[in-house]
Amino acid sequence: MFVTMSASALILAACGNDSTGGEGGDNEIVIGGKPWTEQFILPQIIGQYLEANSDYDIKYQEGLGEVAILTPAIEKGDIDIYVEYTGTGLKDVLKLESEVGESSEDVFNRVKEGYEEEFEVTWLEPLGFENTYTLAYTEDSGISAETYSDLAELSKSQDMIFGAPHSFYERQGDGYDDLSETYGFEFSSTESLDPNIMYEALKNGDVDVIPAFTTDGRIERFNLQMTEDDKGFFPKYDAAPIVRMETLEQFPDLEELINGLAGMISEEEMIAMNARVDIDGDKAEDVARDFLIEKGLIEE
Repeated sequence: MFVTMSASALILAACGNDSTGGEGGDNEIVIGGKPWTEQFILPQIIGQYLEANSDYDIKYQEGLGEVAILTPAIEKGDIDIYVEYTGTGLKDVLKLESEVGESSEDVFNRVKEGYEEEFEVTWLEPLGFENTYTLAYTEDSGISAETYSDLAELSKSQDMIFGAPHSFYERQGDGYDDLSETYGFEFSSTESLDPNIMYEALKNGDVDVIPAFTTDGRIERFNLQMTEDDKGFFPKYDAAPIVRMETLEQFPDLEELINGLAGMISEEEMIAMNARVDIDGDKAEDVARDFLIEKGLIEE
């Protein structure tokens, strides 16, 4: 983790030095993202939409880092915008508890208020889909479980290897330690994997269970079996753009522009876009452009 953090810190330092991270021209907006497929596509959707509908000079910092990197980056002004998930903001950033069955609206309102007070960053209207976790396994694994509780019982009697992204083991509130405590998992071992390698590791039998993202196209393409979070451990994870309040003050029309994307991306559409990149090998910027054209949000 030290190497990852150091590398990301160097990236941020470079942003400031080359006038891209909030230090550029008067019309420049910097869009960041996390280092996995969906988070390469979403900055392109927002950025290309803004480029087509405004005179803003858009700079991209996709793959900049996980939430531990992006939160200070947006607070400090190294980036202006990125897409976050409400549950991540609630538990991993604000360190607040969620309630079983808490509505999307309630979680959204809590993170919006918390971010404005703590970071001077606000949440704009959600994009229309939720990307939550499901503990997944392969059809031919010999595992038969419908719920997390079923998996927990099996983990006590079978040798099962759990594989997850590095950040999942470090998350507080909605990460591996708290999940294991809630359900009583007793996996024989754990593997730390890049999020873009995790699915291949499961498919190849290197691990037995992963916390798959529900909008990942590889769930359907690889015929992975999903399980239900029967104790409601995970909160809602609705995707929404978050923006520095100072940036919105500088560009008064920006909020209305970005909110033009509100509710425009369904879960099915996000799954299909992710699959095009992860499985078909298409470029994130091309997938984003095709989506915007199909929706009539930009002209061909």
